Amino acid sequence: MRYEIMKIVLVLFLVGFVLFCGWLVAESGLFCNTGGCEQSPCILLQQATTNTSGTANRPVQQSPQLQPGDLPEFGATGGLETRVTLGSTDPKSGFKLELELSSKGAAIEKATFSEFDDRDPDDPQPLVILSPAGGTLPMANKGFVFVQQQLLLRLNDLHWKSGGVERGYDGSQTTRFEAVIKNKNTGEEIVKLTKTYRIVPGSYLLGCEITIENLSADEHEVRFNLAGPIGIAREAIRADMRKVVGGFRASDESIISTRKVILTSFFGKFKDELGLKDASREYQQARSSQLREGAQKHLRISHQRGEARFLWAATTNKYFAAILRPVPDDAKDSCDWVKDKTGWFYNPDGDERGDTGDETVGVNFEIKPITLAPVDQYSSSKKYSFQLYLGPKDKWLFDKNQLYRELGFVQTIDFLTCCCPASIISPLAFGILTLMKWMYGFIYNYGVVIIILVFLMRLCLHPITKKSQVSMNKMTKLAPKAEQIKKKYAGSKAEMNKQLMALYKEQGASPIMGFLPMMVQMPIWLALWSAINTSIDLRGAPFLPFWITDLSAPDALIRFSTVTVPLLGWKIEALNLLPILMGVAFYLQQKLMPKQASAAASPQLAQQQKMMMIMMPLLFPLMLYKLASGVNLYIMTSTFAGVIEQCVIKKHIREKEEAESKGLVAATSKTGGKVKKKKPKPFYKM
Repeated sequence: MRYEIMKIVLVLFLVGFVLFCGWLVAESGLFCNTGGCEQSPCILLQQATTNTSGTANRPVQQSPQLQPGDLPEFGATGGLETRVTLGSTDPKSGFKLELELSSKGAAIEKATFSEFDDRDPDDPQPLVILSPAGGTLPMANKGFVFVQQQLLLRLNDLHWKSGGVERGYDGSQTTRFEAVIKNKNTGEEIVKLTKTYRIVPGSYLLGCEITIENLSADEHEVRFNLAGPIGIAREAIRADMRKVVGGFRASDESIISTRKVILTSFFGKFKDELGLKDASREYQQARSSQLREGAQKHLRISHQRGEARFLWAATTNKYFAAILRPVPDDAKDSCDWVKDKTGWFYNPDGDERGDTGDETVGVNFEIKPITLAPVDQYSSSKKYSFQLYLGPKDKWLFDKNQLYRELGFVQTIDFLTCCCPASIISPLAFGILTLMKWMYGFIYNYGVVIIILVFLMRLCLHPITKKSQVSMNKMTKLAPKAEQIKKKYAGSKAEMNKQLMALYKEQGASPIMGFLPMMVQMPIWLALWSAINTSIDLRGAPFLPFWITDLSAPDALIRFSTVTVPLLGWKIEALNLLPILMGVAFYLQQKLMPKQASAAASPQLAQQQKMMMIMMPLLFPLMLYKLASGVNLYIMTSTFAGVIEQCVIKKHIREKEEAESKGLVAATSKTGGKVKKKKPKPFYKM
């Protein structure tokens, strides 16, 4: 029975390892023919179609009039098409960001970092973090609804009247946009909307306020939708799974989160399920609208713990986050005037598979209806305040800032957990990141830090590894006897297991010790891998001036024009040396690895192991060819360190076997330095 349990555990371990390797294949981006290799097993984000109506594609020479549709009592007036710039991309200016604001929808046209570039090796440019998607601009005011009249005005198609830039005493910059809704027949002003943006030097946090003011003598019940951060930039060097994340406060005051993953083939998959056979684009667009309405209930950003209070919603990529927080009216940290929060998947070109690289994600807020009292009364206006964080997913930045810490912005950082619980991997990964940052304080090279860290980990885990290798060697020696027992008791499984356990107990061997140490070490190595893979500090960090100039990108020793591998369709843009060195390391490791016990007595299994020794050094470099050089440097260093470690362990085993062949064991301090006769070591204590 024990033997069967061990076999099951071993099979589960191997399955987990294969799944982990498969994830590395997909995550590395090697098999992506375009920039859009972003797949996920869950379908959670809504397909958004391009809106080409309004004045987006032509200059506005006079204030436009937007019609609400079937009941044109109201219209909105704005101003000329303009763009306003806040902040700067010059690092010397002190600003972290530059915002290009558009009068269309009073939205962000583009948000660009001053401290981060796009990692183009030939001509690096400041990194754009937000940009338009599917005809919608980030932070655009969308539908404005008069609830009683059931009238809708699409304010994202309107060019709002914009003012200039106001500079504060603290170096801040502010600008305002205005739109007025009028009675089209009488010209009476009904409602005025004012939208304000504010940016402060040295901060990734932006301020945005929307004020709705009733200008008429009548009471009006209104509501509106606001596009949150959308069009988050893709980290183009490698595949990058973008997500929509929601932050909540639980009843015990802890911060919890929920996340939704982009699925690029969203529309194509649902199209098949709905049986859309017509190839016409118009028909597909009409049906996709029905699809959105039917899937809306699955797209809400909510938490399974119903009592959790909503705090913020974010869109994230590998290294950066755009977090929109509605600021509550009172001292509480949760906001009650946000009715609904949804995640959106934007596919501007409408391709069926959604994998051409233009896909992105975003969030949308629906604000609860509010009744505005007649003009000049106390509740005739309402101000909505938002805070928008556009910056790196940096735990130390989040911990240092009190607001970020209290709101749990660190929840936007997630690590690869594979078969290990996040409650184990996350603390380990954060601990490793802390150690790396501390080491960098006096080494000043993250490549060297990674190498030293790997050797330190190997040194700490050496006793476990040694015990595993020794046990595997013993099992190999016992393989012929084990095979004889299996043949002798083939008709009785219970007796066979009993005799095998007796054999292992007599010789002091343990089947489980061959792989149990690997299970113990897996969370540590997985946490180290995750820490290196997601660390913002490694983005753009060099290792050597002539090679590995960016630890977050492939090492690219020699760059050349893109070459497509025939039949396979793989695209290769450079000669990456690290994966080749890894192939050599894997071969040496396989060569030194103790053979499985069963293989020693089975020619068939021995042949399979020989094939594995050839295939593994070829397969892994292919899987990891486009992985970030920091991760590949870690894997290569760990593998070579493992080769050295195995040589040391083999020497120890050889010396021990020589001593045993003479009927002796090594002297210890407990024996006073004298050599003593070897006693059989029991498999377990009674």
